[in-house]
Amino acid sequence: MAGTETILIYDGDCPFCSNYVRLVKLREAVGSIRLINARDGGPEVKEATRQGFDLNKGMLFVLNGHHYHGADCINRLALLSTGSGLFNGITAAAFRSPALSRALYPVLRAGRNLTLRLLRRPPLTESRC
Repeated sequence: MAGTETILIYDGDCPFCSNYVRLVKLREAVGSIRLINARDGGPEVKEATRQGFDLNKGMLFVLNGHHYHGADCINRLALLSTGSGLFNGITAAAFRSPALSRALYPVLRAGRNLTLRLLRRPPLTESRC
């Protein structure tokens, strides 16, 4: 993954992940960003899995060469968020604390996993990446 390129890799089949990516004002917060659906695969997804990031366990945010995964990703995005708008204000307030992000993230991930099962959408697999 490029050292200075800002990217966010997420599960495009997860309605929560997709809506989060759509609603959070990332470009307003960080400028140019590439949004990558992990289900589409590609070199960034392959590199992320090669580096040991399990994309079933969380989104991956790469900013200035630093990798933020899962709870750290949500926390970093909250810290960068403008907080403008209801959705961004709520997520910024909830996830600005690293401890609160770590505490809440397993609940979010469990909700994601349950929703994917109910929608009969398979988890991400390395063969798809």
